[in-house]
Amino acid sequence: MTAALTSLSDFRAALTAAPGPDTTATAGAAERNGVLTKPPGALGRLEDLAIWYAGWRGSARPEISSPQVIIFAGNHGVTARGVSSFPPEVTAQMVMNFQHGGAAINQLSRAAGAQMDVYAIELDRPTRDFCEAPAMDEADLLAALNVGWTSVNEQCDLLVTGEMGIGNTTSAAAIALALFGGQAQDWTGRGTGLDDAGVALKAQVVAQAVALHHPKTGLDTLRTLGGREIAAMAGAIARARVLSIPVILDGFICCAAAACLLAESGAALDHAIAGHASAEAAHPALLSRLGKAPLLQLGLRLGEGSGAALAINILKGAVACHSGMSTFAEAGVSGS
Repeated sequence: MTAALTSLSDFRAALTAAPGPDTTATAGAAERNGVLTKPPGALGRLEDLAIWYAGWRGSARPEISSPQVIIFAGNHGVTARGVSSFPPEVTAQMVMNFQHGGAAINQLSRAAGAQMDVYAIELDRPTRDFCEAPAMDEADLLAALNVGWTSVNEQCDLLVTGEMGIGNTTSAAAIALALFGGQAQDWTGRGTGLDDAGVALKAQVVAQAVALHHPKTGLDTLRTLGGREIAAMAGAIARARVLSIPVILDGFICCAAAACLLAESGAALDHAIAGHASAEAAHPALLSRLGKAPLLQLGLRLGEGSGAALAINILKGAVACHSGMSTFAEAGVSGS
């Protein structure tokens, strides 16, 4: 069982000290890619994905057999300001739906052959309204990070993190504004279906929160403007980084969690790719700030890890071609 972190300093230290990819495996995978029975570059980005994955798994001919999808749920005090078209009670109701196998993410996880786990984090104790006070104190933040940190199956070979939390696009927009600047409206979208007036109110809330806190670090941004489920996603992504487990990032909220890690360490997301660009208006801009090109663009805006789970099979296909195809010599085919 993974030991819990005892302080935020431990978290920062673990993230900073996390190893990089295996350069020998990367080189071996690139060499193998060059002699497979196909024209050079014929599989496009799939070739780059397979080589990237090989480096993180330490094998020039890797396999993906044990993906894990983890859904974290939390409630947000800022919902009292009317920033969502759904009431907070929906968070707990959707958790039950996940647990009973009835949500989209259940179907997509099953289709990808992924273990799926669900963690509801203190739903009866929402974060504080971050227009009045920091969303969490340090103890709350550490506890939420540890939920994510300890939830990662150390035997998994690919990780997706998803979320459920009414109000969490407001939190994600505030995180993006605090980390990357601009105007609140640049980062504020319709979330669960707000009208124009609702979006304007939401942007005012985001601007007010960031002006109040002015966080200076990634973890401070997460503490003052985040949510427990967002912090848990950050903890799980960081744990995967330490374990050299590749990650597929999901939508706007997941990427906001990831952005807090990137603010702590420039190499924090080297093990991560973007599963998709969602229909939440600011997600493409956030992906650009993270330096991640999405695998899919299907107009999804559900959350739950759905876009990233769908992309698992893209990465599986890339790795299967790389590791399963014959070389020119093995197939007796004349190369160039």
